[in-house]
Amino acid sequence: MMKNKLSISVCTAVLLLSFQVQAFQFKDATGELHKLEDYKGRWVLINFWATWCPPCLKEIPDLISLYQDRKDIMVIGVAMDYSDPQEIMSFVRSLSINYPIVLGDRKIASQLDDISLLPSTYFYDPNGNPAARQLGIISRESIEKFIESKSVEKK
Repeated sequence: MMKNKLSISVCTAVLLLSFQVQAFQFKDATGELHKLEDYKGRWVLINFWATWCPPCLKEIPDLISLYQDRKDIMVIGVAMDYSDPQEIMSFVRSLSINYPIVLGDRKIASQLDDISLLPSTYFYDPNGNPAARQLGIISRESIEKFIESKSVEKK
């Protein structure tokens, strides 16, 4: 009896996680809609950041180079904690951020998690499954090592 309840709880949790993952939709600052299912076959990295956050600013150049150099990775930046969208877009232009930027808020973030720390990065595998979450700074090197380790596991 206890085993059945545990089984049902696990199945429910998996279904809820699957529903949340399938349901995420972000409209970027240009009006383009980004859905996880649109990026099947690619790693998807969702990075929550703010202009006032030094670790966030430190990781942006790595995210720019990943997006530019690797066609197997989709990067979406979600700007949080801002008062003027134009300031965000000026900031994005000044850093030459080349990946889509979403003007985020708690409702948008809640599609993935309750974001309590910036930066926070959510990583999905090429099949659209949650692969990792990083609270705090992330680097190109750590992302590439993670992808490599997952590729080795599949062999």
